[in-house]
Amino acid sequence: MLHFRTTNLHKFREAEAILSKHNIRVALLQEAYREVQADTLEEVVQEALLGLEPGTFIEDAGLFIDALKGFPGVYSSYVQRTIGNKGILRLLEGVENRGAAFESVVGLMTEGGQKIFKGRVRGSISQEAKGEGGFGYDPIFTPAGHNKTFAEDARRKNEISHRKLALERLADYLGGR
Repeated sequence: MLHFRTTNLHKFREAEAILSKHNIRVALLQEAYREVQADTLEEVVQEALLGLEPGTFIEDAGLFIDALKGFPGVYSSYVQRTIGNKGILRLLEGVENRGAAFESVVGLMTEGGQKIFKGRVRGSISQEAKGEGGFGYDPIFTPAGHNKTFAEDARRKNEISHRKLALERLADYLGGR
């Protein structure tokens, strides 16, 4: 059994559903951790893993918007809490290039140290928030090749998301040990 350190129950439920398909059980370790100011998600995760027991993992994700030079990126959680989706949409008013990427980094503490797994999905920022499902930026992110936001189609999100890709890489690693 793995322990997922997070206070975000939405992330926990997603991870639990994705990893259960690989017969990996996940327990919630509901503890906050200090997110260091860093340039990359990897640095945030690596710092947050320090001192944790083997078998514990952390996931951090960010929305990287092309027209905003990658903002909010590693500050996605803070930006979501402060200006939210409405603020992001306001920043993009009149902007044609709405390309963006959702990135996820999963860090696992092992007996031998840290292992990092990444997932990335390209897409675009919608003109308005749409959908009732998901959380965070899901109502404004439309994955490439699709016409619904993650919040409009939560089932599809769990099949193609950045988090799923990173967690699948974690599952592959655990199956390969």
